[in-house]
Amino acid sequence: MSASILAADTEHPRDFLGYGPNPPDPQWPGGARLALSFVLNYEEGGENTVLNGDSHSEIYLHEVPGGTPRAERDLSTETQFDYGARAGVWRILRLFAERSLPLTIYGVGRALELNPTAARAFAAQGHEVASHGWRWIDYRGVPEAVERAEIARCHDTIARLCGQPPVGWYTGRISLRTRRLVAEHGGFLYDSDSYADDLPYYVRAAGKPLLVIPYTLDNNDMKFAVPPGFTANDGFIRHLTDAFDFLRREGARTPKMMSVGLHCRITGRPARAAALERFLDHVARHPDVWVCRRADIARHWLRVHPPSGG
Repeated sequence: MSASILAADTEHPRDFLGYGPNPPDPQWPGGARLALSFVLNYEEGGENTVLNGDSHSEIYLHEVPGGTPRAERDLSTETQFDYGARAGVWRILRLFAERSLPLTIYGVGRALELNPTAARAFAAQGHEVASHGWRWIDYRGVPEAVERAEIARCHDTIARLCGQPPVGWYTGRISLRTRRLVAEHGGFLYDSDSYADDLPYYVRAAGKPLLVIPYTLDNNDMKFAVPPGFTANDGFIRHLTDAFDFLRREGARTPKMMSVGLHCRITGRPARAAALERFLDHVARHPDVWVCRRADIARHWLRVHPPSGG
């Protein structure tokens, strides 16, 4: 199948070339070799549970993943998610506050609604709160009208709780319509539902350019909860450090960006928080790295590398 047929037949044409062997110079602020974006996923309370009207309990991304979903409350799973909201989120926020480092929060609307104290803390500490969907569920089977309404509901909830509307979007488990619906809603500077590059790039959605800031599933603590993944902190730290060091060396000639994905109920646990602490201290020893929010990357890219046609 040719690339032209792919482009004609789908809203999501596959681009196998991208920037090719000559990526653009991002011109990161201060001549940084690397733009480093830490993302904290705040999902607790937005997961599958009969309390949210779902038919079953959550089976994804907790300490005992998999198994058979229950058509009733699963208190073992619920309390693991509760830990992220009660303890894990505050531990991670302290680690970043102690080092004056910024975060992007991927905020699930329902989760923020259930813990407005956390939502206000994110805003008060200067972190970006981006939209992570109204619910932390798979949107492939959700009717279009429902998904459209929930995009708007998440946007409005973040604006109300955090004092300013979100400018970034990441669903994770997207439908084929999600990107178009996000673009049709408007107001977003970027979409992160992609893992396709080490630099931002543009796509067309709803007939106009949309900036994509790719996310990561490898530099991500979720791999503690999925096979094959990290079984100990040494593997997690080695993976993050190797990625950071390699991209920073590469950045002497072709600067890139790096994302790190964290979850309150995973890295918020003490042992993994200790691993994160060591990585943050490693990052701090390299002043030629721009640690930033994804909104900062978006605004910089839109200014320095605007879409064709403006």
